[in-house]
Amino acid sequence: MKRTTSIPQPADTALVSIDAAYPVADDGDRNFVTALARGVELLRAFGPDDDFLGNAELSRRTGIPRPTVSRLTYTLASLGYLVYVEAQEKYRIGQAAMLPGQRYLSGAGIRDVAQPLMQSLAFATGCTVALAAPDRHDMVYLEVCQPRGALVMRLTPGSRLPMATSAIGKAWLAGLASERRAAVFVELERHHGTRWPGLRNKLDRALREHARRGFCVAHAEWERSVSGAAAPVRLAEGSEVLSLNIGGASTRLSPEILEGNLGPRVRELAETLAARLWRMA
Repeated sequence: MKRTTSIPQPADTALVSIDAAYPVADDGDRNFVTALARGVELLRAFGPDDDFLGNAELSRRTGIPRPTVSRLTYTLASLGYLVYVEAQEKYRIGQAAMLPGQRYLSGAGIRDVAQPLMQSLAFATGCTVALAAPDRHDMVYLEVCQPRGALVMRLTPGSRLPMATSAIGKAWLAGLASERRAAVFVELERHHGTRWPGLRNKLDRALREHARRGFCVAHAEWERSVSGAAAPVRLAEGSEVLSLNIGGASTRLSPEILEGNLGPRVRELAETLAARLWRMA
């Protein structure tokens, strides 16, 4: 597929002021750079199945007016965070957007420590093992280790799971300090609307289960064909939290297997990972 560095110019750079085009979500914070925040929102709009997105779709997904999106995509493409594909007349994620996440994993030593431990557990159980971080209302896979043989779960780094209904999301919430968790709950309530009371009841139950046994489970919940168990990985005295998940087909992983076997194993792995990373800090 043909690729070009000829980036389409914004139709009218004077048409819309970036500061006036889109509601500011900073509550009047003068230190908050709105234009930068909107650029980040455009990058976040790309999901794991999105090869190409155009300005119209980016505008629809983010709520940012299209003239402003045009200016932002032009700037991001000029810097290498997006790549304009002339044949599609759309953008794809550029290499520059991948570097911060890769440097985070490498700089913190997370991948070097986690990957061998995760792969060993995947081989031993025949399940997929994944490490994830939060992004808004989702959890994003940072590292995924598959068992031998056919893929159990077709999920890769960058895949997103819903925070409120997945085991890996529940475990991340359970690992937070109470004040931070309360703030996240406010955002989840705003996002889920009328579904929130039912989701909140299930999350409260998951928090109680985590307090009792150190892990969370989700059996055919966020996806009917998938079940899993997860535990939080607390870094830097709890100021940073990741989440570790083990999962597979719900037809194979009954609640009894999740709670009696896989849950304790993923909890032990999360504790081992946190301890090793703490010693490296």
